[in-house]
Formats: sequence, structure tokens, C-alpha cells
Amino acid sequence: MNYLEPDLFQYSDTQGTRSFREEIAKFLTDYARAAKALNPEHITVMSGCCAVFATLSTVLCDPSDGYLIPAPYYGGINSKTWLYGGIQPVHVPLFSEVTDEESHPFQLTVEKLEVALQSAKKQGIRVRALILINPHNPLGNIYPAQLLKECLEFAHRYELHVIMDEIYMLSVYDDTTFTSVLSLDCLPDPERTHFMWGFSKDFGMSGIRVGVLYTRNCEIRKAVNQLAVFHSCPGPVQHVLSQFLRDRDWLDNVFLPTNKKRLKEAQNILVDGLANVGIPVLKSSGGLYVWADFRKFLKSQTFEAELELWQKLLDKKLLISPGKAFYCYEPGWFRLVFSDSVDKIYLCIQRLEQTLHSYAAEPATNDTSSTAGALCNPEKDSAGKPSNASEEDVSQLENILVY
Repeated sequence: MNYLEPDLFQYSDTQGTRSFREEIAKFLTDYARAAKALNPEHITVMSGCCAVFATLSTVLCDPSDGYLIPAPYYGGINSKTWLYGGIQPVHVPLFSEVTDEESHPFQLTVEKLEVALQSAKKQGIRVRALILINPHNPLGNIYPAQLLKECLEFAHRYELHVIMDEIYMLSVYDDTTFTSVLSLDCLPDPERTHFMWGFSKDFGMSGIRVGVLYTRNCEIRKAVNQLAVFHSCPGPVQHVLSQFLRDRDWLDNVFLPTNKKRLKEAQNILVDGLANVGIPVLKSSGGLYVWADFRKFLKSQTFEAELELWQKLLDKKLLISPGKAFYCYEPGWFRLVFSDSVDKIYLCIQRLEQTLHSYAAEPATNDTSSTAGALCNPEKDSAGKPSNASEEDVSQLENILVY
């Protein structure tokens, strides 16, 4: 690793160097428990999953087309899909209240996908794709294999492309079984099923900027590769990561078990600390965060009150993300990241307790920050129709950092 061949400093294949794609194919075949060995020719490497979202959505959709996405979800997807092609999200709203047909809060069902799709059609929106994040961000839950198959069948019925974002694939720390879409024996529509993964979360390499797209669709791959020229990865980075992936002994016996152990310990510390403060969290098994219920601390059950609380926490140097940044349909939910040192987690809990105690003693006020005042309830827009995060919404949320 201390020596680099001269050709690594030359222009490389915009799809990714052959040797790097071969290592990724072997790695994903093993760690995603792929049904059969992955083909390196089906892989495109880009400078992060943001680039994958931007290029793939542009290839799959025409301007003003829509994609189904369960909400709440990672809000950064909106700007990436809008960047090149002007593609709009069609929310599939999920709620904390558990109905007779559901077993847990914020549960996705095919029936909810159907309702959102038909609603979009009535509004004249042509839906071209379904985006699923598994493990989910920000909920931290994992799609059971049966639900995953039902969603794929649903997409097949309506000839929708499926974009599977599995960037937290290896950040699963409970006994819950994670099912990658690559592991499914028989996909309903393999030509319309596209897989994404990257190094930033599972390996803590967010600054290395490497995202992976795996698709069997030759025409889509050709089109994506035309745009990948703007998002290629440096040759030396690909070389170093190839050697990193080859070291299976270290990955299997040192890094991955240590990482999972530390994540679970950190999650337990945060969850227990939040419980002592009176903040329940959604049960989760994946990702680097918890989805926490701050509703009882809001001055009113509105998104303005949520942003006011967020600003109070930020003033105390607590950077946690409000539900509005994830297009949650209920005010009062926040995402807290725990992939940090134990002492910082304890400090977070201490500051939270102090801030919430003093905030609760303050009288309710209609005065909110300028950021909060600019935001509206995501359930309805000014016309009374479901809001699907317009360009204006995206700009209003730019002050909230979410990763």
C-alpha cells in the first residue's frame, strides 16, 4: 500500500477500475450474501452515494416525474434527485400510531404504497420509481424479507424501478436478520432493481467519497456511465480501498465485530440515558442513530414548536436533527446519532436533561426562530393537497445539517 503504480495517476475508467470493481463484486457477494456471484461489469463506482442518486434518478425519470418514498426519510435525497432532472418525491406517509393492521410504529405496508401511488396519479404525477432505505434512515429499522418481497412485487405490477439504498448494510448490531436485495433468489423484475452501497457509514469513511451502484440493466448502466465522468473516483483511492477489501481476516475478526460491539454499547448508553430523561425511542437494530420522541417537550404540537426546541438545543451545542428535516408527518420526533465516543454521549445526555428542564419552565410563546417560521406542516400544502417537498421546502431545510 506504500507504493502506487504510475497508471493510477492517469485518467481511469469512469465506471471504476476493473480491479476495484472485481474486489467490490467479491465483497458484496460475500457480505450481502448474494444469491449468486456478482458481475463486476454490473458495477459503477462514483464519488459517493449522492452522486449515484443524482445520476440514476436522472436516467430513470423525466423532469417532473415522481418517485415513491416512505416518509420520514433521509432528506438529502430530495436535492440529489432534483439536481439534474427535476424529479419530485411522492411521500408514503408513515405514522407512530399503531393500527389493527400494523405491529409497530412507522410501519410500511404495500397498502400505503398503493394509496400514495393512486393519489399521485390523480394529481397528474407520473411515478417511475420506488426508493427504499434498508436499514432505514432515520428510523433504524430493518425491512423483513417478506415485506421486501411484497414491495418488489408491487413495483413490478406497476413497472416501477426500485432503488435499494443499503448504505447501512453492515451496521446491524442486534440479532435481527438483515436481508439484502442482492440475496433474494428470484427478483420479480431484475432489470428494474438497482442496488446502492458505499464506504461512508459501514466503514466510517465519509470523507473518502465512494459510492457503488449495482444494476443488471445494460442500457441504464450505459447511460449512468455517461454521467459518471463528472463523479469519478481518483485511481489511488480505488487502489487503497481494493487492498482494504482484500484483508478479510482483519475485517472478519477485528473491524466488523469490534464496530458492531461498540455501536451496540453506544446505542444502549444513549437509549438508557434518554429513558432517564423521559424520552422514548423507536426500537431499532441498524444504522448509527435512534429516532426519539420529544413530543411531550413541545410547547405545542406543531412544526414551529419543533424547530423552536431544535434551536434551543442547538444553542446549547446539541446538534440533533428534527423530524422536519426528514419530512416526518408528526412534529416532535428527532434523530440522535450515537456513533461517537462514550464520553460525548454522556455529555449529550447531561446537556439534554439540563436544557429540557429549563425549557419546560419557560412560558409558551408564539415567537419562533426565522427558520421555524418559514416551515409549514408537511401534511398539507396551501391548496390542501399532500405536500411532497417542493424546491422551496428543500431550500428552507438547508440550515439543518443531516447526514
